[in-house]
Amino acid sequence: MSRVCYFTGKKPRLGRRISRRGIAKKSGGIGLKTTGIVPRRFLPNLQTVKIIENGTVKRVRVTASYLKTGRVVKAPKRQWKKPEAASSSPETTAQS
Repeated sequence: MSRVCYFTGKKPRLGRRISRRGIAKKSGGIGLKTTGIVPRRFLPNLQTVKIIENGTVKRVRVTASYLKTGRVVKAPKRQWKKPEAASSSPETTAQS
């Protein structure tokens, strides 16, 4: 599953991580030196949510910021219980 928001289309963005050494001038040093710049990714805060779309329940990935807006209609929790497997019950195995 890709790291893309179903509604907003937000996806990972590229950035850079800058490594520095030394002591800052205001702390009494001679300043910070940049020792390396490496690429990094900023990932969106995606949450998996069940939604109702066209009358069917669907599981999608949505950003937390979009969930907080309240525009997502979540699927209701199911009220029915799974049917018991008839072949594994002790009554049917004793008869056969």
